[in-house]
Amino acid sequence: MMFLFAQEVLNYPHQNGITMFVLGGLSVLTVYHFLLYFQHKDNAYLFYSLYTFLLFTRNVIEPENSFIYYYDGLKPILETIKYYSPNLEWAYNTIYFVFAFTFVDLKSYYLKWYKFIFGAVYFLFALNIFVEILYRTSGNENIYPLFFTIFIVLLLILSIIGYIPLFRIKGFLKYYIIIGSSIFLLTSLSAYIISRFHVQLEGADYNTSLFFIGIVLENIFFSLGLGHKQKMILEEKNKSQFELINQLKENESLRETVQNQLKQDLTLLKEKSKNQKLLTLKEKADKELAELKITSLRSQMNPHFIFNSLNSIKMYIINSEKGNAIYYLNKFSKLIRKILISTREKEINLADELNTMELYINIENIRFNNEIDFLLKIEKGLNLDTIKIPALILQPFIENAIWHGLSSKKENKKLSLSVEKLDNNFIIIRIKDNGIGRKKSALLKDNKLYKKDSVGIKLTEERLSNFVKNYQNNYSIIFTDLSDKNNDPKGTEVTIKLPLR
Repeated sequence: MMFLFAQEVLNYPHQNGITMFVLGGLSVLTVYHFLLYFQHKDNAYLFYSLYTFLLFTRNVIEPENSFIYYYDGLKPILETIKYYSPNLEWAYNTIYFVFAFTFVDLKSYYLKWYKFIFGAVYFLFALNIFVEILYRTSGNENIYPLFFTIFIVLLLILSIIGYIPLFRIKGFLKYYIIIGSSIFLLTSLSAYIISRFHVQLEGADYNTSLFFIGIVLENIFFSLGLGHKQKMILEEKNKSQFELINQLKENESLRETVQNQLKQDLTLLKEKSKNQKLLTLKEKADKELAELKITSLRSQMNPHFIFNSLNSIKMYIINSEKGNAIYYLNKFSKLIRKILISTREKEINLADELNTMELYINIENIRFNNEIDFLLKIEKGLNLDTIKIPALILQPFIENAIWHGLSSKKENKKLSLSVEKLDNNFIIIRIKDNGIGRKKSALLKDNKLYKKDSVGIKLTEERLSNFVKNYQNNYSIIFTDLSDKNNDPKGTEVTIKLPLR
């Protein structure tokens, strides 16, 4: 009895509510996943909502499928849309490929397969347009059946080929696509064969029932897959936040260790200085005082920079950009470690200093949407490991170039750092930007309601004065205002001359 009832329902889907159930489900899926796209900014939701919308539109325009035809005012609109029903079939079949391979992120795994699949999709879209133009110009009604058969063959071939990269992709998400698409492919082909060769009883509608069953089962798997993907994204986001918290705790522990070491060093310094002569005591105390000033400055290293950098990294996490978040978090951690470790060292080699500056510029560049084009140029054959300079001596100059020179410039922001050997006695370090220049920067600063005095350059000069006491030669710092042929400012160049012996 139940078998006869099920057979009756499948034979006549329009009279038994199957059609209305499927169309209602497609409309709900369209709206739901379209709204999810705005929430998660994942293109897979957008393509899936477009796919279900095209499926809904293609089937709702059939008179036997839709109650809308009961409204006389809508009949002309539905008839117009129905005229393009073959185009709609082509569209939702090709959009399916776009959704499927966006969902599994094929581009990240196999770029060549991604280009091939999407090249085939573009070709099918172009073929659709070509057939429509050909029909319009010739008026030959046999064009649609002929090319629709060709389209079915091409679509079947592409579907089979598409399984090759699907099976090779790592992870569980691919099985939602494989199972769902396989079911829909089999039911669609069965429905097409029944419709094409009239393999059915008179009055029965097996092909529509099979087609609708395929749609329902396919969309069940696709919806489950999208839910599973969102769960994975949430888990990855929570994991990244957990790793960030642990890294911050580790940095805080390292900072406390360094501060404790500084206190011990200061205590030892005071005890040792008591046994020295008055002149030596005064000279050494002055030098250590200058070092302690910059140590205090470096241990804080502009809290605004640290918190703004963390906020920028947090935005990558919130926007599910895991790659960028981990990449910049690693760089930020390395920079903080170098800064904290450098507080224990009065001098470092130039190679370490340049590496720290590259990390600093990369982190600062996040807040400029990576618009700053940075170039590091080192004279060939120069052994940076043997050249000693005070730690973080270049940071104030680079910070000035970024925030006073480039921050107010709208585009084409360039920053360069070059190192060359003048002779056996000196090296030259040049920091050059193409910003607004010192005069305009000073004018902007004067117009600000709140003015902050910069002490970075002054402290740097004090540190360099102490640094060169053990050298035969002195240092020099030269600021050069750059201008174009019209004498308009086009940036600033800082030339730092440091002794080698």
